[in-house]
Amino acid sequence: MRQTLTEIYEGRVAAGVLRPDPAQHAILGPLEDIRRWLEENATRRVGLFAGLFAKPITPPKGLYLWGGVGRGKSMVMDLFIEATAIRQKRRVHFHAFMQEIHRGMHEARKRGVEDALAPVAEAVIRDVRLLAFDEMQITDITDAMIVRRLFEKLFAAGVVVVTTSNRPPQDLYLNGLNRALFLPFIALLEDRLQVVELESPTDYRQHRLAGARVYFHPASSATAEIAAIWTDLTGGAPAAPLTLAVNGRELVLPCFANGVGRATFWDLCARPLGPADYLAIAQALRVLILEDIPQLSAENYNEAKRFVTLIDALYEARVRLIASAADTPERLYLEGTGAFEFERTASRLREMQGADWGA
Repeated sequence: MRQTLTEIYEGRVAAGVLRPDPAQHAILGPLEDIRRWLEENATRRVGLFAGLFAKPITPPKGLYLWGGVGRGKSMVMDLFIEATAIRQKRRVHFHAFMQEIHRGMHEARKRGVEDALAPVAEAVIRDVRLLAFDEMQITDITDAMIVRRLFEKLFAAGVVVVTTSNRPPQDLYLNGLNRALFLPFIALLEDRLQVVELESPTDYRQHRLAGARVYFHPASSATAEIAAIWTDLTGGAPAAPLTLAVNGRELVLPCFANGVGRATFWDLCARPLGPADYLAIAQALRVLILEDIPQLSAENYNEAKRFVTLIDALYEARVRLIASAADTPERLYLEGTGAFEFERTASRLREMQGADWGA
């Protein structure tokens, strides 16, 4: 028997999987309406797919769900995606999606396509009826200049969009270069999506970590605890690699779910990565679980330098860090070239263990 989103949510609360939250509960009704429409019209043609003679049907408005970090936006959206019984659906981090769009446009230009966005948008439209974005944010002028045309094509084709964001539409690309050119996109979002604030007073991500250890040493003793933290923070969502485009290259984070990334020291610091790579990681994540930080010395000086750059990027972006390491921050790099400079990194690692870090 088909359960409503409210029934699924309340069942998870009763099982102790979720904490009851009136703000989250209130979002389920509008999402259930979208879900019902999608399931009832899964095989019907809409928008551009209606053909020349069939009368198109109008899809419902999507949903723009915004609110503070850790309020459960991604969890509610994932519950909706999981429960919506259609095949043509996709859930993707907004930053990763835009990188896909840019790569597709680059390939189209190489083929001599005049409007490089058109075939890329058409490919998306062929594959999905429901497109769910996690963490919509616009910080890049190249994104800002194409999102309006892209979303106009998606909406015209009847694609239903559901997205989460940490800020209301009016604050997207705030103070960005040539922002006046971006304002029609905001108007488009407000016209085609229901804008709803999730006003929960509880930061569940911080609540989960409040008073909990977030830095473990030695690393070999922390495997089970790190795995438990990952499951808790992601809500058990399936992990997938996150691919970020950085200066024409692809940077792959091995595990990503619900704004949480997971990698080893060697994944991120043993490869020839630089500040732009670590900045991209910091912008894409809310939490990074970094495992197996080794003892540092002149023997792995290049890896140590990259680690320092990574921590600086995470620190400036106030990304929550969960780490397992060979020793305490102050004892990771005791001697050799770079040991003195590492004192600042050790101090930052210590500060980032604070219960309110990233709040």
